[in-house]
Amino acid sequence: MITKRIIPCLDVKDGRVVKGVNFGNLNDVSSPVTLGKYYSDCGADELVFYDITASSDGRKLFTDILREVAENVFIPLTVGGGINTIEDFDRVLKCGADKVSVNSGAIKNPDLIKQGALKYGDQCVVISADVKRVDGKFTVFAKGGRENTGMEAISWIKRCVSNGAGEVVVNSIDTDGVKKGFDIELLKEVCSAVNVPVIASGGAGCVQDFITLFKEIPTIDAGLAASIFHFGEVKISDLKNQLKENGIIVR
Repeated sequence: MITKRIIPCLDVKDGRVVKGVNFGNLNDVSSPVTLGKYYSDCGADELVFYDITASSDGRKLFTDILREVAENVFIPLTVGGGINTIEDFDRVLKCGADKVSVNSGAIKNPDLIKQGALKYGDQCVVISADVKRVDGKFTVFAKGGRENTGMEAISWIKRCVSNGAGEVVVNSIDTDGVKKGFDIELLKEVCSAVNVPVIASGGAGCVQDFITLFKEIPTIDAGLAASIFHFGEVKISDLKNQLKENGIIVR
């Protein structure tokens, strides 16, 4: 079994970390700088920073906040939100990001992934797919879950990987913030379709949800969560200890 990663996620709106349910009803949580430093210090393997309204607002990602977060974390940092051009890649990497996450920008211009991979390497490019069931079909959404693209999700993710995405984050809108467990059905399909690392996002409510994820899908690389870590419901050190006790290899 591959070593599993535990990744907290900072959804940032107007310079603050927020959290909602099913991508809506957002509530203020904390400063991204304070929270990022906390996770860096307490055993998180990586950190994800999403400027969640950059695409829907039609603006560039807030780099001043990002730069401050990057200066305070000493674990790999993935950054997304409003990434539409190769210049946007350059900008966030210069602010301290290790990987760049693309979603709406790649939907508008699928060549963006290829351009990013050619310039910075596959390992730098992450495709973040916001997926929801529509009439029984896994469907890709854009602009922070606000816009139904009509595209079937598994074929879209495969296309992105063939274009050079070195990692996939699967955000299940159906399970986001509900805390009833990860979307195992969706994640199994994605893991069967691609041969790059896959990160599960959306639905973690307790330690058992991570144990179930890694036992049910041994090939999945990482579990990502937000609110259970933000509100202290699960401590990353406790989570890793319990995963170890269940025979799951963690860092």
